[in-house]
Amino acid sequence: MGNSQASPSSASSASFVMASRAFSKQALDDLRAHFSSLAAQSGTRGRAISRPVFLDYFGVRGALGDRLFQLVAKESSVEDGVTFEGLIVSKATYERGTKDEADEFIFQLCDVMGDSILTRSDLEAVLASIHETIFADNKEAKEGSNKSTFEAFHNSAVFSKDAEGVSEKSMSLSDFRNWCIVMPSLRKFLGSLLMPPDSGRAGFQVPLLHYPENISSELLLLNKEYAWHIGGGFSQHDVQEWKLLYHSSLHGQSFNTFLGNVTNGDAQTVLVIKDTEGSVYGAYASQPWERHSDFYGDMKTFLFKLYPEPSIFRPTGANKSLQWCAVNFTSENIPNGIGFGGKPHHFGLFLSAGFDQGHSFTSSTFTNPPLSNTGRFRPEVIECWGIQVKGSNDEKPELVKGTVLERFKEDRNMLKLIGMASASD
Repeated sequence: MGNSQASPSSASSASFVMASRAFSKQALDDLRAHFSSLAAQSGTRGRAISRPVFLDYFGVRGALGDRLFQLVAKESSVEDGVTFEGLIVSKATYERGTKDEADEFIFQLCDVMGDSILTRSDLEAVLASIHETIFADNKEAKEGSNKSTFEAFHNSAVFSKDAEGVSEKSMSLSDFRNWCIVMPSLRKFLGSLLMPPDSGRAGFQVPLLHYPENISSELLLLNKEYAWHIGGGFSQHDVQEWKLLYHSSLHGQSFNTFLGNVTNGDAQTVLVIKDTEGSVYGAYASQPWERHSDFYGDMKTFLFKLYPEPSIFRPTGANKSLQWCAVNFTSENIPNGIGFGGKPHHFGLFLSAGFDQGHSFTSSTFTNPPLSNTGRFRPEVIECWGIQVKGSNDEKPELVKGTVLERFKEDRNMLKLIGMASASD
């Protein structure tokens, strides 16, 4: 069907022939079938996909959807429509091209005004479109969503380029790439817009947040927009449900209660902190909270900021100082509390065992700036969420009950003998 409808001139074009090589025969056949179906609905005698059908099928709303259609239609040979050849050329560059080619396509995509200048107003329009696209048709995600939170995501963007005839600075391609690094959910979303809507497109998933009925959502630091942002840092795309395990307003600001709650939950957790100056930040811990006298964890762990400048800071591989959990040690070299990155007494993020103070410094572990306005901070609210990944309930071992203190009682007694642990239970 697709072969008979494609015009000879476009079908034989060098760009189309080269682009076709990026796909297997089966993939091309599937794309032809999709194209034929959409073109048949477009009133174009099967020659092209019309703008309304294109936007309805791919489901990208607002200015971003209009810009996506414009870029794909530009590669087509008909007026105001997307041909099969134009679709293949665009997808080959956007989805199968080099990283530089894909970044350039997405950079142009975010230039919704099409004037080759990416300004703050362009990003505001892009974020408005993304929020509408993700939450509008998702009843569970839409309920209780906070658009103003989403609009603040451009706070982490940098505009360093001077553009002729424009008073404000614009975003360079380098600025844009750096923004995508600290906003991985945004990059995943922008990189999957031409995928079929039913294929579980990356960047479209919003974790379900579960918390007790006796706590108001207004008391929670984490909302759905923030969860979408944090979820972009995960290597897996099948995150399903996040369960509130600990909240200082509900359970009290207690280190022992925190450890007791989180060690009876899922291994993967998200820690969120709001300090007394109003900044919100935290970390994703990919390993269970267990008593150690040194760093442990793996390269999935990362730090993040939520307010006022949402960002994610992944491990660099410079060292293995990833996750820290010290309980009842008396050595000054082993600070009691939980932490991430850096080194003892100079962590990327640290909460003392009293849960009444903490600090955040730059670290080579994550190349993060201080997450708080000042290096040392006092927490106002602390909450922790357990991450339930799809399929993780299958053959799930029985969880050990009790707090970390109880679970490691034998270990602590042994440590007492060599003078490392507290003298009291």
